[in-house]
Amino acid sequence: MSSPAPAPALSPRRQQLLDAALHVVADEGLRGLTHRAVDRRAGLPEGSCSAYLRTRRALQAALTEYVAGTLAADVAGLAVDLQGCEESEDRAVDLTMRLFLRWLGERELLIAKLELSMEASRDPELAGLLAAYRSRLVEVVDGIMAARGKDSSNDRAEALVASFDGILFAALQKPDRARKAFLARSLRLLMASLVGPALPAPTPDLA
Repeated sequence: MSSPAPAPALSPRRQQLLDAALHVVADEGLRGLTHRAVDRRAGLPEGSCSAYLRTRRALQAALTEYVAGTLAADVAGLAVDLQGCEESEDRAVDLTMRLFLRWLGERELLIAKLELSMEASRDPELAGLLAAYRSRLVEVVDGIMAARGKDSSNDRAEALVASFDGILFAALQKPDRARKAFLARSLRLLMASLVGPALPAPTPDLA
């Protein structure tokens, strides 16, 4: 399984601005993402954000890359941790659940991803920026199935990735006390899909 190229390091000020942008989107939605809102959230003088990211378009693209890069790095770390778990489904569930619980504890990251994903459905440029993260996650899932010697395919891995996304956002809407049990149940069901036989491809309807 190949590793993605590391993202370039951010300057402290750019990191501060993008963290502030993340919180703005989580609290106000993508429509609330303005240079002025980011400056206020970061506690910086007006004009600070536009000095680094001159247009709202540039700010939106930079935030998309930041969110996708952060999630992709986490997924790459999970892939390393999952190596050697081929014979331990419980261990694989536990490691995956730890990551998901950490993401749920960083709700701004998940909400921003959801907001940006919705916008990407109408914006090919943003869709392309998010594609690398999704491709990496599909690659990890497909690699897990291959390592277990089970039938695997890109289509099957993509379906599982979509299921992972659904679980995360469903958990985000549950009370804090119910999240861990919900994740444990749901991830165990999905991990069963990772090790079970692939379903036959549907026969095309030629009628």
